[in-house]
Amino acid sequence: MRAAPPRSYLFVPGNRPERFEKARAAGADAVILDLEDAVQPAEKPAARAAVLAAADPVRPAWVRVNGSDTPWFADDIAALAGHPGIAGVVLPKAETQQQVSAVLAQAHAGLTVLPIVETAHGFANLTALCSAPRVSRIVFGTLDFQIDLGIDGDGEELHLFRSQIVLASRLAGIGAPVDGVSTTIDDAAAIEAEARRGRRFGFGGKLCIHPKQLEAVHRAYAWSEADLAWAERVLQAVAQSKGAAVAVDGKMVDLPVILKAQRILGQN
Repeated sequence: MRAAPPRSYLFVPGNRPERFEKARAAGADAVILDLEDAVQPAEKPAARAAVLAAADPVRPAWVRVNGSDTPWFADDIAALAGHPGIAGVVLPKAETQQQVSAVLAQAHAGLTVLPIVETAHGFANLTALCSAPRVSRIVFGTLDFQIDLGIDGDGEELHLFRSQIVLASRLAGIGAPVDGVSTTIDDAAAIEAEARRGRRFGFGGKLCIHPKQLEAVHRAYAWSEADLAWAERVLQAVAQSKGAAVAVDGKMVDLPVILKAQRILGQN
């Protein structure tokens, strides 16, 4: 059975190698070793070396490289993209297919790319980014996106953009996108609410900046016991109906309802 795509991606600073194992053990679905925002310019080469030293083909991690417009990008890609211990490259400020191609030019056969859409130009080129080779899903960099567009707020202010990212991903046939970080760390209810909002919009996962956020994100992206019980009732009723019209909990069951029940139970 194919593994489910990650619900959570946990960032760990690339210049803090003592935290790498803690991050791997924290319970995230995927770990991102970060060379970009978490690392000061003077520490970029050392952080790259630390990530390279920790790259493990048995437990491949993701790495967020520096942007293609920075002096560190070429060295990041040359050192890391071909290493089997790197599952994929998280590409910040992604705006063009050419940026993705620059990563793939030196990539090993299994490496995939997660472009982060966090600028107006990146959003305008969604279709091209979604259809670029080896792009598995899009990441929405909500914080930088707000700054670039002068938006103040992460709620209804970003509804249009979240919907469009989900739509473009679906049309391209790639995985459901990954929502941006929550800046809250200690308020589990708020983190879960933000993650559930993303899920309602059609996102399939969320970036995390601290292990404390993982449990709330996983709850948000899990089916509840009530969901599972409902799906079981639907499929049982359909099986017993022998093709006749059927209702469950007072509501008619048609094909979309059956497909949702199958999805909840992992049958499609």
